[in-house]
Amino acid sequence: MERPLTRRDWIGFMIMVVGMFMAILDIQIVSSSIADIQAGLAASSDEASWVQTSYLIAEVVMIPLSGFLTRLLSTRILFTVSAAGFTLTSMLCALAWDINSMIIFRALQGFIGGAMIPTVFAACYTVFPPSKRNMLSVLMGLVATMAPTLGPTLGGYITEISSWHWLFLANLLPGAIVTVAVWTLVDFDKPDWSLLPGFDYLGLTLMALFLGSLEFVLEEGPRDDWFDDDTIFTFAIIAAVAGIFFVWRVLSYRQPIVDIRAFANRNFLIGSTFSFIIGIGLYGSTYLMPLFLGRVRDYTALDIGIVMFVTGTFQFMSAPIAGRLASVLDPRLMLAFGLGMFGLGTHLQSLMTADWGFWEFFIPQACRGFALMFLFIPINAAALGTLPPERIKNASGLYNLMRNLGGAIGLAAINTVLNDRMALHWTRLVENMPSGNPVVQSFLENARHGIAGMMGGMTDNAAIKMLANTVYVQAEVLTMADAQYLLSAIFLSAIILVPILKRPRGAPAAADH
Repeated sequence: MERPLTRRDWIGFMIMVVGMFMAILDIQIVSSSIADIQAGLAASSDEASWVQTSYLIAEVVMIPLSGFLTRLLSTRILFTVSAAGFTLTSMLCALAWDINSMIIFRALQGFIGGAMIPTVFAACYTVFPPSKRNMLSVLMGLVATMAPTLGPTLGGYITEISSWHWLFLANLLPGAIVTVAVWTLVDFDKPDWSLLPGFDYLGLTLMALFLGSLEFVLEEGPRDDWFDDDTIFTFAIIAAVAGIFFVWRVLSYRQPIVDIRAFANRNFLIGSTFSFIIGIGLYGSTYLMPLFLGRVRDYTALDIGIVMFVTGTFQFMSAPIAGRLASVLDPRLMLAFGLGMFGLGTHLQSLMTADWGFWEFFIPQACRGFALMFLFIPINAAALGTLPPERIKNASGLYNLMRNLGGAIGLAAINTVLNDRMALHWTRLVENMPSGNPVVQSFLENARHGIAGMMGGMTDNAAIKMLANTVYVQAEVLTMADAQYLLSAIFLSAIILVPILKRPRGAPAAADH
């Protein structure tokens, strides 16, 4: 029997989705404005990078913890506290007086706000009946994928027209509205205070050490030569040891802080794997596009936003189509189509040249944007729709954690590829440019004439510098194309996992059509 729903339930859930959007958006909103924050707080580039890293580390600790906290406190209390804390720490970030205070406030913002993301997913699959979930999956998918895409562009635009402080001040009004509305409207479940005496403090400590150290290694590893750096090596050891003891603890403790036994459910395990893969593609493509357009094409944040708007447009266009097909089509077929379309989009982008702009990226972005809803809807249904209701709150945290870990590991792999392949492509291009090469000689001659016309003299060094810069740009393009090709290979290879999924109960079968 379906749970009777009221107008308050619907409005309350929609307000929760707004809170989730804010939490996901703030992961990426500072990424294009790090230089401005660095200058404003008189920090070094290494210190400024922690404005992003501290948020991510704190958030990945809260996401799996949210399942236990939801059962302990109830959806209403946890979400209200999370939204209020996120709003307060946003104000503190805007008022930060130095880089140390900013890092502390960002960590608090990520930790407190991180509970909003999995709580929305859990509410969808515990409060609403199966007949309503496809529509809500479309909504959650749009939010979960649009927020990272919009983050860097929106952040750059806000900083450009005002100052970096407004990246955080912009959260205050919507955050206050979400806090009051959720407290007033949401009443999905009741607190279970009997869980408090058995709270696993050791498990929480081990989980924080494991996930926090892992996130640190993934964030800092590519720029510090991985295990050649003593700090990275030390935190890798901490992550490995804490991870082993954490798994032992949650499997042996009577009231584990995280229920990893949910992975014994085949659909949840495979669905979480696909969530991990989506994280790689979503955060990886969102990272590579602005990087190419900024470094190679010298686009402003607004110009980059216009180019990347194509992905969001096709995502919105596909949402009603995917939502309708989800009720008549086997979700495994939808998933295979989505993986193929996303893989095709990234493959087309691997053909990029230094001259690519809006129209060259149009079709690849259209493919990626159109694919996203065909990925999220069936994966949500497969992973969370087959679990018993009492396990969904815990499982939702693990499911969302896998997407974030996919993004972190994907970005670490991409940055490693960019570092290693850049050196390789630079070396190969230089090796194929001997001094007697007629093309090289022609380039230098034209450069000398151009410089002579502007500067009134022959400048050999300036011409050679121009040649070196051209080679560098081409090496960057080839390197970013390699990273896009890697993303394509991951998504196309993932199609082989689709047949392993069981069809969720009540979902249409392929044979029915």
